[in-house]
Amino acid sequence: MDQVTGYMDTFIEMAIAYAPKIVLAIVVLLIGLWIIGGIVKMVGKAMERAGLDKDIQPFLKSMLGVLLKVMLLLSVAGIVGIETTSFVAVIAAAGFAIGMALQGSLGNFASGVMILLFKPYRVGDLVDVQGQIGHVEEIQIFNTLLASPDNKKVIIPNSVATSGIITNLSALEHLRVDLNIGIAGDEDFDKAKKVIEDALKSTPKVLSNPAPLVAIERFEPYYVVLAVRPYAKTADYWDVYFKSYENVKAALVKNGIRGPQPSTVVTLNK
Repeated sequence: MDQVTGYMDTFIEMAIAYAPKIVLAIVVLLIGLWIIGGIVKMVGKAMERAGLDKDIQPFLKSMLGVLLKVMLLLSVAGIVGIETTSFVAVIAAAGFAIGMALQGSLGNFASGVMILLFKPYRVGDLVDVQGQIGHVEEIQIFNTLLASPDNKKVIIPNSVATSGIITNLSALEHLRVDLNIGIAGDEDFDKAKKVIEDALKSTPKVLSNPAPLVAIERFEPYYVVLAVRPYAKTADYWDVYFKSYENVKAALVKNGIRGPQPSTVVTLNK
């Protein structure tokens, strides 16, 4: 019983001795996090006013936030009474262990730096990354965020993005819009070509230079596949894509040009 009482007295003494330091450390931690948030926001606005590249702004803000938080934790540890030199050594050892365990994440980090330096794409570009098409919303430390045409957020690790072919659809002024139209095999190609060309000319945002191309791509058993290739500005790609199909379909129907229709030829021998 006396031993338990002794433990209780020791605990109370330690609580009384460390309570002010712990309370002060908590207050400093909360206020420090609030100040860090304000500093990061201020730096972000300063970077915007300075015209710093939008691609690198989130990266720099994230790095600044992490650095300030590490410094804050070291300060809080010193207030509590933890030897900061030992604390730094522990952090270094833990960092080494975590780094070994997170080699993939470090690879994503290195790839993120490469993307920001060499700029294969920028925020706002329409890109095809590993088969994923979308506009670049943000280039983060570890990932690239895309907004797909069907309004989905696609998260691509930076190391995956840089390890394959990247197609930047926004790099040039205009894009070719690839469409395939099928017509019945016995239809007059020259007539169909003229109808499709006129439909494309009346389609908003289709460029006249380069001129649209209409040609035979291949023959199928019951129909002919036409390659229809209008051109559009990068920002108008999807508008031209869908509106061209719509206008071409209406024009073909209006002019009595039939689409693919299965047919069978029967020969009767007397």
